[in-house]
Amino acid sequence: MIIGIPKEIKEGENRVAITPAGVHSLVADGHSVLVEKNAGVGSGISDSEFVGGGANIVPSSKKIFARADLIVKVKEPLEDEWPLLREGQLLFTYLHLASSRKLTRMLLKRKITGIGYETVQDKDGRLPLLVPMSEVAGRMSVQIATRFLETDYQGRGVLLSGVPGVPPADVVILGCGIVGLNAAKIAAGLGARVTLLDISHDRLKYIDDIMHGNVTTLYSTPYAIQKTLIYADVLIGAVLVAGAKAPVLVTEEMISRMKPGAVIVDVSIDQGGCIETIRATTHKAPVYTRHGVVHYAVPNIPAAVPRTSTYALTNATLPFIKTIASKGIRKAAADDPALALGVNCANGFVVHSAVGEVFGLSVKPWQEVL
Repeated sequence: MIIGIPKEIKEGENRVAITPAGVHSLVADGHSVLVEKNAGVGSGISDSEFVGGGANIVPSSKKIFARADLIVKVKEPLEDEWPLLREGQLLFTYLHLASSRKLTRMLLKRKITGIGYETVQDKDGRLPLLVPMSEVAGRMSVQIATRFLETDYQGRGVLLSGVPGVPPADVVILGCGIVGLNAAKIAAGLGARVTLLDISHDRLKYIDDIMHGNVTTLYSTPYAIQKTLIYADVLIGAVLVAGAKAPVLVTEEMISRMKPGAVIVDVSIDQGGCIETIRATTHKAPVYTRHGVVHYAVPNIPAAVPRTSTYALTNATLPFIKTIASKGIRKAAADDPALALGVNCANGFVVHSAVGEVFGLSVKPWQEVL
């Protein structure tokens, strides 16, 4: 199979979808790998390193899309890339279709088989291709909040850890999945007072066990959220429903009652966000203020640490890329139920129930359309 790796064009996106080691493994399996010129520069990977792994360097994304059977990316294709997609082409990337009707319609119109990293799900409910970037984003969310608490960014001027004689910041985290857990670890490690809310008793018990009392856990209800936000210096949105739009848990009225200069980091913005007042921002213009509260909602947070993120992502995606390339998507999905759940659309049909539900579209089993 011919596998294409285009350069990412989303603002601030410096990751690349594969490493030279990943290229080497695919070439060893007998596949051809096309990498766009300078695709890895943002991650500190030169064209010569990709060539050393066995890749062919291609001068433009247009030629990548024209020749490749399987396109592997980091982020969803942007509108400038849509005309380049060919009918029947395989696309493997973070799709987050539930947050974009336009992208969904385009993939259906062009009969693209879209496989979303974020919906590949194993029998235990884990999302193996979301985990590495969720770990990065969760850890970075606290780092980001610490920066925007500074008065230079209209924050409250609070040091997250406090100092002797002065209390630390209060950090409230909604959701204790991978993002929430990693955010809690970093925030608690820096000395903040951390409150974590979730609707899963099992997850709350797990957090209690591993954090040894350094994090306060609460069962998530609108009342509990409202009460915690009144004293929060930082709110981190870490809510995820696999493949679906994130539920809005924090209303504008709740935001209006937060402390002036408090900071919100909504990591769930990829799936629409869990804060009523949130809208997507960019690395170039990452924040805005509503009701005196600083809002941060960059959809590709891990792009700020691209080298770490690129290697972590390839570690997770490479086995699936190898399987798709060697078997084709139909047999690969038949052999691996986790990968089958990653298929969001194929040949003009939605095949993931969560995506169909969001947009009111009929859903067909992938076996009928692949």
